Amino acid sequence: MHNPIEINTEYITLGQFIKLINILESGGMVKAFLQEQGAVVNGELEHRRGRKLYPDDVVEIEGAGSFIVVKKD
Repeated sequence: MHNPIEINTEYITLGQFIKLINILESGGMVKAFLQEQGAVVNGELEHRRGRKLYPDDVVEIEGAGSFIVVKKD
């Protein structure tokens, strides 16, 4: 089961998303995490902070869980 994360914009970048879910505190930590480990977005390993996430995209982060982007009404 994916944990829903609501956004109120058209998209959110992967770096902003990781900060939003409060698993890392700073942008520098997010950058280092993505360079070293990465996150799985829709089944593909992703290392770019600027990757745009749209509603219904699934993000899996090792040690943190699985999340789905949901558009806030």
